[in-house]
Amino acid sequence: MLNITTFFDANASRLDKEVLYCPERNIKYNSKDILSIISEIGRNLKDRGIEKGTRVLIYLNNSPEYLFSLLGIWRIGAIAIPTNRIYTANELKYMVDDSEAELIITDKDAQEIVEEIGINSYIIENVDSYKDKEVLPAETTNWDDICQLQYTSGTTGKPKGSMLTHGNWFSAIHNETDVLTLKEDDVFLGIYPMAHVGISWAISALRAGTTYIMMTQYNLDDYLRLCEEEKVTILTGMPPVIHSLTTLEENVSTKLKTVREIISGGGPLHRKIWKQFHETYQIPIINAYGLSETIVIGTGTVIRPEDYKTSDRFESVGHPVCFSEVKIVNPEDYTEKLPRYENGEIALRGPAIAKGYWKKEKATEETFLKDGWFLTGDIGYLDDDNRLFITDRKKDMIVMSGWKIYPTEVEETLIKYPAVEEIAIFSIGDCHRGELPVAAVVWKNEEDIEGLLEFAKDQLSRYKVPKKVFSLDELPRVNGWKLLRRKLKEMYNNE
Repeated sequence: MLNITTFFDANASRLDKEVLYCPERNIKYNSKDILSIISEIGRNLKDRGIEKGTRVLIYLNNSPEYLFSLLGIWRIGAIAIPTNRIYTANELKYMVDDSEAELIITDKDAQEIVEEIGINSYIIENVDSYKDKEVLPAETTNWDDICQLQYTSGTTGKPKGSMLTHGNWFSAIHNETDVLTLKEDDVFLGIYPMAHVGISWAISALRAGTTYIMMTQYNLDDYLRLCEEEKVTILTGMPPVIHSLTTLEENVSTKLKTVREIISGGGPLHRKIWKQFHETYQIPIINAYGLSETIVIGTGTVIRPEDYKTSDRFESVGHPVCFSEVKIVNPEDYTEKLPRYENGEIALRGPAIAKGYWKKEKATEETFLKDGWFLTGDIGYLDDDNRLFITDRKKDMIVMSGWKIYPTEVEETLIKYPAVEEIAIFSIGDCHRGELPVAAVVWKNEEDIEGLLEFAKDQLSRYKVPKKVFSLDELPRVNGWKLLRRKLKEMYNNE
C-alpha cells in the first residue's frame, strides 16, 4: 500500500519549521499547514463527486494552489492532469476529451474558457483559510495505481498521456532527494512550471523537510535577490538561466556564495556555456537526463558534484541514478545492444517508468517493452565509465528554453489557415534559448505572414508560435513525399 501524500503526515508530526515560501505573496507554510490544505481540497473534490480513479484537470497559474491541488487529488486517489495556463481552449478540450476528465480545478479568470470547453469546475481561491482544517485520511492506493496523466506530444501531433503511478512518484522523490543530498537546513529556490513533471523537485524538497522557495514567475533580478537574501543552497536552472548568469556585466558571485549546486535540464546545455559558468562560479551543475515518462530523473541519469573532481566533462548527462539502468540499442532493432561509444537509441529501465500511454495501446507496445525497457527515441552513446552522452534528440522535437515543441502538432493547426498550401515547422539555433521554432510556408496565392501569425497566436500556446516565417515555392522532400526538415535547418540556420 502506498499513497505518495502520506509523507506529509509524518513530516507534520516531526517538523516544526516552515517548508514552503511564496515570496510574491509573502506567505509561508509548514508541513502541518500543507496537510490541512490538501485535506480540505480533497474533501471539496469528494463533495463534487470525485473519487478514486476519477480524472481531474488543473488549469491554474504557477502558484501554491497548483501544487496543493495536485496533492489534494492524489490524497483521495484520483488522477491529476496538470495543464499549462497558457493552453488555449482547443488544446484543453483535447485533453478533457482524451482523458475523460470530469472536473477542472481553476480560478475565476479562466471561467470563460472552462464554459467554452463544457466541463464542471472547482474554482479554488483563498486556500489559506484551509490551514486549520481536519486531516483527511489518505485513500488506500497501491504502487501501480495511476495518480497522474502527464500529457506529452509526439510526432503524430496528438498529445499522449503518460500514466504515472504512486510508485513512480515514490521512486522519483527518492532519487531526487538522493541526487541533491537534500537536508532540512537546505534552502531550495525553484523556478520550474507547476504543469511539468519538474514540479517533482519541489515535492522532493518538501519530502526532505527542505525550505522550498517557489518563484511563481521567473525574473533574473528577483532570482539573484532571493539567492542572497534567503541564503539559497540549491538552485533550479535551465540553459537560458545559466547562460544569462555568464553574460552579466556585474559580478554576482557574492549573491550566489551560499549556493552549493544548480540544476540544469529541459534542453541541451552547450559545453562552452557550462564550462564558463563552472570557471566563473565554481558551482557544480547537476546536469540531468530524463523524460515526462520517467518523472525527470526518477529513472534517468545525472552528473553529480563529485564528477567535477576528476574530469572536465561538460557534455555528459552522467551516470544512471539509483535503481536505474541505461543501455544503447540499435534504432532499427531494439534487441541489439550496441557497444561503448557507438551511437544508438537510449533505453531506460527502472521503477519510475510510466505504465504506458493512456488509451494508446499501439504506442505503448512500441515504446514500453515487456521486459521493462523504455525506448526514449533519443540518440546517444555510453563511454567507458558508463556515462551517457546525448547526441541527437527525439525525432524532430524542438526545445526552446525548456519548452518542448512538436512540429507536427503545430503544422496540423496552422495548415488550417486558408492562405497556406503547405507548411513545415523546424528549428533554428539561438544562443540564449537553445532553439527557436520557425515555419517554412508554401502559399496558395498571396503571402500572408501577418495573418498566419495572428491565427497561430489564437490557436496555439504562445511558445509554439513560430518566431519567423520563410516563404518558399516548394518544400524540400525525398522523392517528392518525405519532408526534409534537416535541409530546412541547413538553409535557414544562418538567417
